[in-house]
Amino acid sequence: MDYPDTVAGLTGALRGGGYLADRGLATALLVAVSLHRPLLLEGEVGVGKTELARTLAAVFGKRLIRLQCYEGIDTAQALYEWDYARQLLQIRALPEHEASGEKAVDQLFGPKFLVERPLLAAVRAGAGAVLLIDEIDRADDEFEAFLLELLADFQVTIPEIGTITADSPPVVVLTSNRTRELHDALKRRCLYHWIDYPDAGREAEIVRVREPGVTETLTRKVVAAVHRLRELDLAKPPGVAETVDWARMLTFLGAADLDEVSAADTLGAVVKDRDDLELVREHLAELTSGG
Repeated sequence: MDYPDTVAGLTGALRGGGYLADRGLATALLVAVSLHRPLLLEGEVGVGKTELARTLAAVFGKRLIRLQCYEGIDTAQALYEWDYARQLLQIRALPEHEASGEKAVDQLFGPKFLVERPLLAAVRAGAGAVLLIDEIDRADDEFEAFLLELLADFQVTIPEIGTITADSPPVVVLTSNRTRELHDALKRRCLYHWIDYPDAGREAEIVRVREPGVTETLTRKVVAAVHRLRELDLAKPPGVAETVDWARMLTFLGAADLDEVSAADTLGAVVKDRDDLELVREHLAELTSGG
């Protein structure tokens, strides 16, 4: 399925997949898709950065390829590795006179022994994929420099096999929670968009789209409570996903409204830190009032 060529078309398609993108985000994504530019998304945890890539792939029938970054990730873990266990078995199966020399090398370093990691998979898939490079800020400087080179030409050289080049690049979405500052070179290579927490009206609309069975009263009360939670000094403020989960849990339990009792029983859906729980319990009355 082809991507739309208008902001309105892309916004509508994403909404059909349960993702509400504002005009700024939809515009940035449209340009990234149309001009084959990586899109770097930054913002607080839980505002929908990763979910955007997932929804884009699902709506347009693309393969989602996710590279989860972490401290210490290297090129082999992101690009490709050789299946050494299978190679060893192959060596043992070869006749003694073939177990060394060029013929053995040709047999051992062929495509069937190549373990494809996310970046090589994305190069091979090309336009049929959405490549999600999640939490790039967790990787180190060397990996970031390697990634910058790959994003420039979307080709991979494997000495034993040759160069593999994407016929057309995949859509690339990078996310960052800003645990460290990314280098300017990577930022210049990408389009950039900051995703903030939505206002109460938009967040209520997100709940309605994702969980249409939640009552209007409960939606309004949950959203108002979450916005009050974000004003507290929490170690882990709740994201939009937690808002949806809270509304879903309350509805499952048959709650038509959010009061102190129902809030206390279901805080685990929205608060995920012990110290935060103790702080929130002190504010239950004000969290559940109004809305």
